[in-house]
Amino acid sequence: MKVRFGIIGGGLMGRELASAMARWFMLTNFPSQVELVAVADIAPRVLEWFRQVPSVDLLTTEYRELLARDDVDAVYVAVPHDLHEQVYVDTLAAGKDLLAEKPFGIDLRAALRIQSAIGERFVRCSSEFPFFPAAQGVYEFVSSEEIGDLLEVNSAFLHSSDLDLTKPINWKRQSVHCGEAGVMNDLGLHVLHVPLRMGYRPTNVFAQLQNVVRERPDGAGGRAPCDTWDNATVHANLEGGGIMRLETKRLAPGETNTWSIEVKGTRGGAKFSTKEPKTLWTSRGGSAQWSREDIGHKSVIPVATGGIFEFGFPDALLQMLAAFVAERNGHLEGRFGCATVDEALDAHRVWTAALESQRSHKAVPL
Repeated sequence: MKVRFGIIGGGLMGRELASAMARWFMLTNFPSQVELVAVADIAPRVLEWFRQVPSVDLLTTEYRELLARDDVDAVYVAVPHDLHEQVYVDTLAAGKDLLAEKPFGIDLRAALRIQSAIGERFVRCSSEFPFFPAAQGVYEFVSSEEIGDLLEVNSAFLHSSDLDLTKPINWKRQSVHCGEAGVMNDLGLHVLHVPLRMGYRPTNVFAQLQNVVRERPDGAGGRAPCDTWDNATVHANLEGGGIMRLETKRLAPGETNTWSIEVKGTRGGAKFSTKEPKTLWTSRGGSAQWSREDIGHKSVIPVATGGIFEFGFPDALLQMLAAFVAERNGHLEGRFGCATVDEALDAHRVWTAALESQRSHKAVPL
């Protein structure tokens, strides 16, 4: 079965997804094929990049022209958060399945309105990092119940690029486009995807939010207000016991693009960070030590790449896209899948409570 894709938003992630489709032949005995047939972006210069993709026969600055095509089965949408609701709802109304970017609406109300428009369509959300083999090792370790009673979950996504104070303002640094939740909207589904999939659900939230860089160059010789949260540390109690700490930060010295997950229990624990992309750390049987295991190219969806080679972000993106197609076409077969709409909504609920906690300086129940 072939799934014909359109892309709305041809920037960084639109190009990455197109590149993942170009590597589709690396999947081993995968029963579905993909083809990129149409791309929409408001900037003609952005569309020029896609002229090198032979299967693309529509480049348009009007996304509704893409949605009107009968030969588009599914659409990947990567646009600013304030545009999610309109573009996602239009995509669903056009009868297209949807691979949506996080946070799935600028806030919880928008996300709920999108959810109400889904109907019979297949919808999942983008979250690539859990597809790293060692991240899957953490998930499998926890699923095997080797950790005993849960003590704590720590999940983080850390950037340092905003430490450059000469960096011009963009939409992610303006709440009107990124949303009041700021960095939690931008990075938050990444840190909650795995904990939620493991069944760890917060009962209350206490947040510590920082807005440090309050203005940036506007690109025209002046200054512009920068009114989003730069850093967020969110603490939560979990159903059934245990605690969770979530970190989403744009001002994190020493970090380029670091995603990490750590789970500890009374009998052991497991952890992974993209700073060590092939390394799974585990502790078993109440031991006072951590054991290191280097994991090669052992992916959720089998590929032709040799197992001795290291795994990287393009591989994770290919895995995520393959998981979307596999689940859509009914052959995921119990393997780890993309972030669901329910998980995206639960993430929004956590960030909504975090904003209230910041205002009240108190823990907020969920």
